[in-house]
Amino acid sequence: MNALPGQVPQTDVASVPADALLLDVREDDEWAAGRAPGALHIPMSEFVARQGELTERLGEGERVYVVCRVGGRSAQVAAYLLQQGVDAVNVDGGMLAWQSASRPLEGDAEPAFVQ
Repeated sequence: MNALPGQVPQTDVASVPADALLLDVREDDEWAAGRAPGALHIPMSEFVARQGELTERLGEGERVYVVCRVGGRSAQVAAYLLQQGVDAVNVDGGMLAWQSASRPLEGDAEPAFVQ
């Protein structure tokens, strides 16, 4: 999984619909600290082996919004998904931008935060 972020469609956090399928590719400790409610969590390091979890949840023609901490890992996963024929877009700025935009966050402990 290696692609340049410039090859991947990007969107800003404000443009992610509230009901979007959000794929969070951060590692477990990052996920536990703070995440978007309803997001699907598959760490980038496990993505190829666990891709079926995404395809099970993916509706016909549905767009996947891929997010990580700042946008680098998610751009790589989005590029991979695009190569697989999935409509994927990278969330520019990642979960740090999500938190800065005051989008909803939940975590295993309160208050939730992005690390």
